[in-house]
Amino acid sequence: MTHSSKDKTLALAGVFQAASLVKQIANTGTANSAIVESSIESLFRIDADNVAAVYGNIAGVNHGLHVLQEQLSNNQPTEDLEITKYAISMIALERKLSRNKKMLDNITDGLQTIESQLAFFSLSHNTIFSKIAELYKTTISTLGRKIMVSGEQPYLSNETNASKVRALLLAGIRSAVLWQQCGGSRWQFIFRRKTYLQECEKMLRVL
Repeated sequence: MTHSSKDKTLALAGVFQAASLVKQIANTGTANSAIVESSIESLFRIDADNVAAVYGNIAGVNHGLHVLQEQLSNNQPTEDLEITKYAISMIALERKLSRNKKMLDNITDGLQTIESQLAFFSLSHNTIFSKIAELYKTTISTLGRKIMVSGEQPYLSNETNASKVRALLLAGIRSAVLWQQCGGSRWQFIFRRKTYLQECEKMLRVL
C-alpha cells in the first residue's frame, strides 16, 4: 500500500509527541494527561484502518504536529535539540527491533496481555504504566543501545515518572515502526524536511 506524505508526517509527529512528553516529565515531573493517553493508546491500536486512527484521529497527535513543526522551522532554542535526540534514538531502536522478530512477537503478546487489564484499570492508571514500562525493560532495553534521558533527578528517580517515561518511549518506537511502514526514512527526514513542514502546517490549520 502506498502511503501519502500526510501519513508519514502523522507517524513522525507521533514520534516527536512521545519525545516531547518524555522531556516534559523528566524535567518537570508532569505532562498533559490527555496527550499522554493519546500516545499510550497508540500502542493498542495495532490493526487500525489508517494512520490517523492509530492516534484516535489527527487531533490525537496535535501536540506532536506542533512539536514537529517547531523542530523543522530551524528557529527554536538549542535545548529543543534534546527532543530531536530522543526522536532519533527511537527511530534507531526501531531499526534494531525490526530485525528481531521474536522480540516483536513478545512485545505484541505483552501488549495484548496489558490490554486485557484495561477492563479493570484506566489507561492512565499507574498499574498500566508500570506494566508497559516492565515490557519495555524486558524487550527494548536489551537491544544494547539505551536511550539516555536527561532531566531533574527528583523527577527521574520517581518510580511513577520513570514508568511513564519508559511507556512513552515504547509508544514513540511504535510510531517509528509506523513511520517506517509508511515509507519514512532518516535520509528522507533530512532531505524532505520542507515536505514534512508543509504537511504539518496544512493539518494544523484545520485542527
